[in-house]
Amino acid sequence: MSKVDQFESAFKSAAKTLFTYEPVAMRSALLLTDLDAGPAGAFGERVRAFLRSLGTGDELDLQVVTSDALGTVQQMLELVAAKPYDLICTYRNLHSDAWRWPYAMGNYLAVLSQETQVPVLVLPNPRAEELNPRDPAWDADPTPEVMALTQHLTGDHRLVNIAVHVTPPGGKLVLAHVEDDAVFEQYLDVISKIPAIDTDLARETIGKQLLKEPRDYIQSSIDGLKEAGVPLEIEAAVTTGHRLSEYVRLIEEHEIDLLVMHGKDQDQLAMHGLAYPLVVELLHLPLLII
Repeated sequence: MSKVDQFESAFKSAAKTLFTYEPVAMRSALLLTDLDAGPAGAFGERVRAFLRSLGTGDELDLQVVTSDALGTVQQMLELVAAKPYDLICTYRNLHSDAWRWPYAMGNYLAVLSQETQVPVLVLPNPRAEELNPRDPAWDADPTPEVMALTQHLTGDHRLVNIAVHVTPPGGKLVLAHVEDDAVFEQYLDVISKIPAIDTDLARETIGKQLLKEPRDYIQSSIDGLKEAGVPLEIEAAVTTGHRLSEYVRLIEEHEIDLLVMHGKDQDQLAMHGLAYPLVVELLHLPLLII
């Protein structure tokens, strides 16, 4: 390696992406249900209480939509577009009996997650709760703990800022990043076939750098939020493993009550690769999809 290459590598290694804090405001929300007026109103009160526990509900105007006003996917999109809402709330398998089986999230949610730029709070289906009651319920914790996750945490300011907004004052926010060990091993297998590259050195140095960048970004988030006077406990969860199973493990380990994640992928029409299996897998956990 030339001295120029060595200098360039050292310079790039030292460069860090710093977190930028931008406060988020949520003043109006729409709750989409397929329930009659009485059950919809009761579910709406649960949602209001949950949002208050996150520190967002005191000034939030929540409009509840009942089954008679929501018949088709097109009607849903028209309702969402009728007013500049800051948050859309709904649940898995809206207007579907597929909530009886743990395999899907439903057409309404699939379309909504891609058509709107507004964050979507996905809650457990109330009918599924009645059939399979769990203890505690998703809205039982008075001080919910929040986790934000992404495949590319470094530089993801919007994700972190929204997660900060929905973490209750004085509460805990976990910033999680998992490097897929299967992909890492695939690249190392290729490297091992190139005589000019030391495989053991590549494993050690590349592995360290992959985890160093998200850890540095989390530290910059902690520093930036502390400087802004945001009263939160920020915790890092940076590791390697099989992405889906590792995220599920981290959620259980940290006793997370709300997961914040991306739902869109710039390279495809379908939901973000990691989002869909998590929506289906974590049936009893509220998810905020941005």
